[in-house]
Amino acid sequence: MNTVNNTSSIPNAPLRVAIIGSRGYPFVYSGYETLVKALAERWPSQNVLLTVYCHAYLFKEKPKMVNGVRLVYIPTIASKILAQPLHSFLAFWHVVFSKNQVVLVLNVSNGPFGFITRLFGKPTMMNVDGLEWLRPKWKGFGATYFKWAAKMSVRFNDLLITDADAMQAIYLKEFGAKSEVITYGAETSVGANVQLLQEWNLVERDYYLIVGRMIPDNNADIIMEGFIQSNSTKKLVIVGDVPYADDYAHKIRSYQDPRLVFTGYVRSPEILASLYKYCYAYMHGHEFGGTNPTLLKAMANGCAIAALDTVFSREVLQSDTFGFYFQKSAASTCAWFDWADAHAADLQSRRNEIHKGIREKYTWETVSNLYLYHLKVLANKN
Repeated sequence: MNTVNNTSSIPNAPLRVAIIGSRGYPFVYSGYETLVKALAERWPSQNVLLTVYCHAYLFKEKPKMVNGVRLVYIPTIASKILAQPLHSFLAFWHVVFSKNQVVLVLNVSNGPFGFITRLFGKPTMMNVDGLEWLRPKWKGFGATYFKWAAKMSVRFNDLLITDADAMQAIYLKEFGAKSEVITYGAETSVGANVQLLQEWNLVERDYYLIVGRMIPDNNADIIMEGFIQSNSTKKLVIVGDVPYADDYAHKIRSYQDPRLVFTGYVRSPEILASLYKYCYAYMHGHEFGGTNPTLLKAMANGCAIAALDTVFSREVLQSDTFGFYFQKSAASTCAWFDWADAHAADLQSRRNEIHKGIREKYTWETVSNLYLYHLKVLANKN
């Protein structure tokens, strides 16, 4: 049964695209929402009618249209485990009866729901993101589910998107699945001003920076423990949180040291840009993702970067060209902090060169154009 309203044969007809799998728009505190924001800023001017499915409970105001993007609010529950699958299951059933011609799905946990769009003949493209079944927060049944969901993503979706060459190779080896590589993008943030750091009594180049959700595989605990053990005279600023009660997040907030600064979520793009631009170094502990948008943002904003030594970080930082690395231990991060405090010239040298790492493949224009190209191909197959 095919319910696709195919207008591709009508000259200048807009392409109707739906996005399922993010928390919504405009709402940014992870890679998925960053991607949705970037696409939403570009596609409406390229003759795309974009619909974004939103988690209803996260939005006090529920306008039907924002910045030319149609918004559909789907109910779910505020749960780390159940919020996304329940929301997506309902969104999939909604989208197959909509006028959208093609669907972009984010998050491999939604892979099994592809049977719904497949059943109704609605072309579907999925960004599988990282190695969810290896993430510490998903143990036992959770890890088993994500591995199974990845297999279902391969089976039910018309096209898989991996966000790094290393991730493409993993999907090919693990599941025999071909995919297209489309990275995330980055651009220099505007509005940075050193005066905006005064809220936390921060001084330019006198603090290290962590940005990201407080989840185990971002390894903020290892970075913080190493910093506390170090002799650093600087501060360590931790930006981020999680939108639910969580033992790991509670552990992170429980660390005691006068050099630690917790900001929580930073909603202001100008303040976040300032935190990036004026830090001594950005600390990247993300372990199981592919191309990480936070890492790209640090590059675009001229940070010196120390990253957990993974194939994904080395791909983005082009091995030793643009990055320093640490191992997954407090001893390693402690040693790096002590070294970095004593080698200001080396870090400044990396800051002077880091912008060269944002190649064409990591620009939002390239990313949005590649997504749109593949979505048009899928839509026109029907």
